[in-house]
Amino acid sequence: MNEPVVFWIGFIAFVIVMLLLDLFVFHKKNEVIKVKSALLWSAFWIGLALLFNLGIYFFSGHQQAINFFTGYLIEESLSVDNLFVFIMIFAAFSIEPKYQHRILFWGIIGAIVMRAVFIFAGIALIEKFARVMYVFGIFLIYTGIKMLFEKEEGNKPIDLESNKMIKFIKYFFPVTIDNKETNFFKRINGKLYATQFLLTLLMIEGSDLIFAVDSIPAVMSVSTDPFIVYTSNIFAILGLRSLYFALSGIMGYFRYLKYGLAFILSFIGLKMCINELANEMEWHFHISNMASLGVIVEMLTISIVASIIKTNREKRLNSSC
Repeated sequence: MNEPVVFWIGFIAFVIVMLLLDLFVFHKKNEVIKVKSALLWSAFWIGLALLFNLGIYFFSGHQQAINFFTGYLIEESLSVDNLFVFIMIFAAFSIEPKYQHRILFWGIIGAIVMRAVFIFAGIALIEKFARVMYVFGIFLIYTGIKMLFEKEEGNKPIDLESNKMIKFIKYFFPVTIDNKETNFFKRINGKLYATQFLLTLLMIEGSDLIFAVDSIPAVMSVSTDPFIVYTSNIFAILGLRSLYFALSGIMGYFRYLKYGLAFILSFIGLKMCINELANEMEWHFHISNMASLGVIVEMLTISIVASIIKTNREKRLNSSC
């Protein structure tokens, strides 16, 4: 950990201030986030991440700046896949759009804490057992191949009756089915009930936990510097809510994104294995982060452009019928 403690204090203070402003100033009312507003907020969060990246360039050098940007791009691109899950969760619990931002806000709080635990534990593991990089690499290759051959399920609804997390919560708390209740708990006849809001939040947190198992090892393929890994993760997460509202209405344009992400995960896993083997064998060859950045940008571009072409072609065919 080469960064001074003041960097960590400054970053954590910045995150706290931005979250407080977000909750109590910018979005203090429950309201539907319009696409135009969501796009502007997405641009705002991306701009902040790029400014932070510029600061890393001046304080820590070119390579650290490349590492941050590559890690940020990996996390941001993989986040888009998680947005499909958010849409299904909100639909399953019939959460009105005007309340979704508040649930995602508290989901971000949980994600910030969980990411810190995952990242520091993962880096400590790598420093103690360098060969764990092979485990992470093989896992990412497996995940990418699995994603590639997964059958499309579309917007298949979540089965709330058989969901293990819902059953676990119901074991401790009775649940009220009133989806108009906007608090996480409600007292009825002196008895405490969990609401649909709490169930939705815990499902969001659970999906992020599963998502982090893939994304954090992927970012660690770029750097094992805790500051770079954590800050790139958090900046991507901070912009996730705005990205959700900006993209939720046009998810059909991302039908091939899954294949691009599958290739990226497999490539990153292969890179981790090759680079670790090169270190052990003292080879001069290794896959640089600059090369990784080029592959990631290229695959994202190809998958999104192919999705847009396919969707527009289908629209033209349907309109001509």
